[in-house]
Amino acid sequence: QVQLVESGGGSVQPGGSLTLSCAASGTFSSIYDMGWYRQAPGNQRELVADISRDSKTNFADSVKGRFTISRDNAKNTVYLQMNSLQPGDTAVYYCKCQVRVRTFFPSRDYWGQGTQVTVSS
Repeated sequence: QVQLVESGGGSVQPGGSLTLSCAASGTFSSIYDMGWYRQAPGNQRELVADISRDSKTNFADSVKGRFTISRDNAKNTVYLQMNSLQPGDTAVYYCKCQVRVRTFFPSRDYWGQGTQVTVSS
């Protein structure tokens, strides 16, 4: 079984910074794409950023230049550094990882439980 544990959420004033972490644990053979999504009340879940196993990154237009995504493959962990936070960034942030639990098995997506980020003065 694969578990994703997120940490680092909280409340911050506009212009502030937060770093989210998501660590994968359990028994698996490989982790491929890792990413962060967010969902604000009344909105659909949307991609914030993702990163491939060889560290190619992709960002939503709304966060380009403000957010950075990185991963540590040795620790099975993905990070989201969020700078210049705005009230519009307020949402529950979810980690998603594409995991293959055994060699020759198909990979599938796993989700974390979510962590709240609130940006308010």
